[in-house]
Amino acid sequence: MMSKIKHIVWPQVILFGDSITQFSFQTNGWGAEITDKLARKCDVVNRGLSGYNTRWAKIVLPRLITSAISSHIAAVTVFFGANDCALEDKNPQQHIPLKEYSENLMEIAQYLASVGVPKEKVIFITPPPLHEADWKKQCVLKGCSLNRTNAGAGQYAQACVKSAGQCGAEVLDLWTLMQKDGQDFSVYLSDGLHLSEKGNQFVAQHLWRHLESRVNHLPFILPYWGDLDPKSPESSLLSDCPQGDPSATGGQH
Repeated sequence: MMSKIKHIVWPQVILFGDSITQFSFQTNGWGAEITDKLARKCDVVNRGLSGYNTRWAKIVLPRLITSAISSHIAAVTVFFGANDCALEDKNPQQHIPLKEYSENLMEIAQYLASVGVPKEKVIFITPPPLHEADWKKQCVLKGCSLNRTNAGAGQYAQACVKSAGQCGAEVLDLWTLMQKDGQDFSVYLSDGLHLSEKGNQFVAQHLWRHLESRVNHLPFILPYWGDLDPKSPESSLLSDCPQGDPSATGGQH
C-alpha cells in the first residue's frame, strides 16, 4: 500500500542573497514572516550566503537551483549588493565593480530562465541604505576603517533597478523606499548595514506586495482537520489532490 501513495510536491519560494537573506529566518526576520504567511501552501527556502557578492553568487547558483526543481518554484528573490558595493581600496575581497555587478545580476536572471524559472517569477531586491556612522563603529571594532558609503550603496541600488528593467524582472528598491521623504532610515538597521526588527518588518511588508500575486493561487495543502472523516481519514489524506480550504487556516488547533 505504501508504494502507491503519491508524494506531495510543495511549491517553493527561494530566497537567494547574502547575509541579509541568511539572517532573515531569525526571530522576527523578514524571511520568517513570509514563511509564516505561506504555511501549508508553500515552502520558503533560505539560500542566503553571508558575505557573498554577485560574482560568487553567479558561480554557485547552478548548484542551488536546477531544472529538476524549477517547475515547483513560485518565485525567486535575488538580494545582493551590500557586499558588492564595498569600497575597492578598503575591502577589495568583496568589492565588485559596478558594471560587473549589473552584468552578474543579468546573468543570474538569464541562468534562472535557462533552467525554467521565467523572469515573471524573479524579484530583484536592492541593497538597503547604509548608515555610515553606525557601520563605521562596526568597522573600527574589526580594526578597519569605514569600508562602504551610502552614496556607493545608492549607485548599486540604481544599477539593480536598471538591470531588473533590462531583464524584465520586478524590483524592490529598498535603498529608495527606506529614505523616502527624508525619513530617518537608521531605525531600519541594526548596525548600519544589517536589518533591525523594524527593518525586517519593512522588507516583509513590501516584499509581500510583490510575492502575493505569485502565490495567492496556491492551494492550502492537505485538508482542514475538521473536514476529515474520522472513520475513513485515508479517503482525504491519501487522495491524488491533497488540497484543503484556505479559508479554514484560522482553526487548525
